[in-house]
Amino acid sequence: MVESILRGGYDVAIVVTGAAKGIGRAVAERLAEEGHRLVLVDVDGPGLSDLASSLRSDLRIVVGSVAEQATATAAALAAAELGGCSGLSHNAGIQRYGSALTTEPAGWDEVIAVNLTAAYLMAHALLPQIVASKGALVFMASVQGLATQQNVAAYTTAKHGLIGLAKSIAVDFASDGVRSNAVAPGSVDTPMLNWAVNLAPDPAAVWQEINAMHPMGRPARAAEVADLVSFLLSERASFITGEVIRVDGGLLSRIGGSPRKS
Repeated sequence: MVESILRGGYDVAIVVTGAAKGIGRAVAERLAEEGHRLVLVDVDGPGLSDLASSLRSDLRIVVGSVAEQATATAAALAAAELGGCSGLSHNAGIQRYGSALTTEPAGWDEVIAVNLTAAYLMAHALLPQIVASKGALVFMASVQGLATQQNVAAYTTAKHGLIGLAKSIAVDFASDGVRSNAVAPGSVDTPMLNWAVNLAPDPAAVWQEINAMHPMGRPARAAEVADLVSFLLSERASFITGEVIRVDGGLLSRIGGSPRKS
């Protein structure tokens, strides 16, 4: 389903997936503040409508699963109706837990479809317009696309693959003036993280562990990640492509343990 809400803005649009909540919502809010036209994509229709009502921006809403070709096609059509697509901020994702042994095939397929195949579907549908506008793509990866924790086999595999997709697009379309990058957050205070923490018998202890994991002593705020996405989509990042940029409060910079603490 595509809904149109027009209020004035840029001549071309940026497509934001996973826009109803978390990082995607923060990205949409940041881009709207800058005056961009937006195509907001999420499976959560009420969440999208709530977001749209709070934004002062020309925008279209596309309600549907990013794992379905029809959603990517609808997003491309909506962007074209707003003047074309100059950028993709792909944030949609899900978290599931399990090892290569305990993850069932159906669960594996679900995570790969939403966290990796969906990124390809969106890029495939939007790249003709992005090439025409010499635009940019930003894929929301994770520090788990660079390393891994236990029992996240499908998730970390998808995020590693997402980084590969971002780099592949960067190389394949550099001569067209298109840039492609990945952002790798550590823990981010989002509804998805809160959902995961609340699965634990002692959520307070998990929050303490999350804080301790990050040298800065806390998870990121979604708006902090959105600021980086905004930069990478802009001309301020005109010579940055094929990169994976961490927003992790130093999480991957620290080696565990120390022979001397002071």
